[in-house]
Amino acid sequence: MASPFDFPVRVDNASVRARAVARLREKGVRLPTFTELAEPHSAPASTRAALAGVDPDAALAANLYRVNWYNSWNRTEQADVPAYIELPESLTGVKARIVLGVGATFPMIRAHKVLAAYACLAPRLAAGRFDPTTQRAVWPSTGNYCRGGVAISRILGCRGVAVLPAGMSQERFDWLAKWVTSADEDIVRTHGTESNVKEIYDKCAELERDPANEIVNQFSEFGNYLVHWRCTGSALERIFETVRKSSPNLRLAGFVSASGSGGTLAAGDWLKERHGTRIAVVEAVECPTLLNNGYGDHNIQGIGDKHVPLIHNVTNTDYVIGISDKATDGLSAVFNTDEGRAYLARRLGLTPEKAKLLDWLGLSSIANVLGAIKLAKQAKLTSDDVVITVATDGHELYRSELTRYLKRRHNQGTMTEALAAELTGEHLLGAGTEFVLEATERERDRIFNLGYFTWVEQQGIELADFDRRRRQDFWKGLHALVPQWDEMITAFNRDSGMAQAA
Repeated sequence: MASPFDFPVRVDNASVRARAVARLREKGVRLPTFTELAEPHSAPASTRAALAGVDPDAALAANLYRVNWYNSWNRTEQADVPAYIELPESLTGVKARIVLGVGATFPMIRAHKVLAAYACLAPRLAAGRFDPTTQRAVWPSTGNYCRGGVAISRILGCRGVAVLPAGMSQERFDWLAKWVTSADEDIVRTHGTESNVKEIYDKCAELERDPANEIVNQFSEFGNYLVHWRCTGSALERIFETVRKSSPNLRLAGFVSASGSGGTLAAGDWLKERHGTRIAVVEAVECPTLLNNGYGDHNIQGIGDKHVPLIHNVTNTDYVIGISDKATDGLSAVFNTDEGRAYLARRLGLTPEKAKLLDWLGLSSIANVLGAIKLAKQAKLTSDDVVITVATDGHELYRSELTRYLKRRHNQGTMTEALAAELTGEHLLGAGTEFVLEATERERDRIFNLGYFTWVEQQGIELADFDRRRRQDFWKGLHALVPQWDEMITAFNRDSGMAQAA
């Protein structure tokens, strides 16, 4: 197994690269650079023009140039500012301004994980480390990343294999069945639900024995970290700058993201360096790994746990915030039923326009919102402060979960005004500062050390490599890989004849 620290910085296998070049020439695929993902206007005009009339949910090469935060609300055009939602104080109950970048505007999977999937595979292609003509790309995930990987694989003309827990939402499996080459062979269901990441790793270790399988593990791929540092970080900064135009005194006080693979958290490193932003990590209180070295199961789908991802920059973390899946399940029911929205309008004065925006919030998005509220209360933030986070995906991926939840809570399987009032009062208006940990140096060391058992003892990472992640100069040193990878991707496009092609 190749070490995650063996970064692709040169052509390792010219023959493999030549086959990849020929395949992408045949498919008419031009690979975007990291800079083009962060700044879509920097891509060739002909490439951007080719997006007109292209279905954002089709497996077409042009959609690689929608793998960025700058898609319009209708997902077909490019915007000057990423789509974002600012939640009103009447809903959040805090003076601080809570703003979310909207991940459901991304192409094909309607979630921002397709960005990470592309970033983990593109450097491999440019270095000749992955052969799309003979190998299968295996995408271990607890939800959206494997869908993103399968979508990228389809565009590149290779087979993608999704590995995910059997207990994830039915909508994920329905989508995968339409996109993989063979549902029986390319959708691998592992035991458990959101918390069962170890079982995913075990299955990948089994699959890796076949050299035709290339494991693209988001939890240990530094391409995942770097694309969110460069692209998500700068996109959220652009949103903040837009919000600040009408209020010049605003401070970017906090960034909140669920732990997940640790990738999205890299945006916090970008924001902290430029704005002194505090970084808060969200996890489920039903599985308090970072909070309390704990374990358990939960239903905040897409945030992964019971381990510390290798690419999580733990020693740059300022807060850990626990959110219950009872809150995310309950508020999803309030936000996405007519009765629930009617209650929010009557009780909190939520306008129909704001209520409609709640469609863009899936379970982990709601967890991020609640984390932002808790951070604002814990840090005593004011109206001059902004807490920014991401809506990783939308409600459309969880309709089956909503139906199941209402049947558990209410025999008729419907929302009522009384239930909406109970859920809103308990989980939204009543959100307090319980399960909020301020990450002192000692707490950071504890969380960092917890990762040893996964990565050194179980996954065979060299201890010296594991330990050097403790220092911030390691993470800052990674940034130099971005221009190197851009140069390699540019050379790949030149050799495939797609440098200026659409």
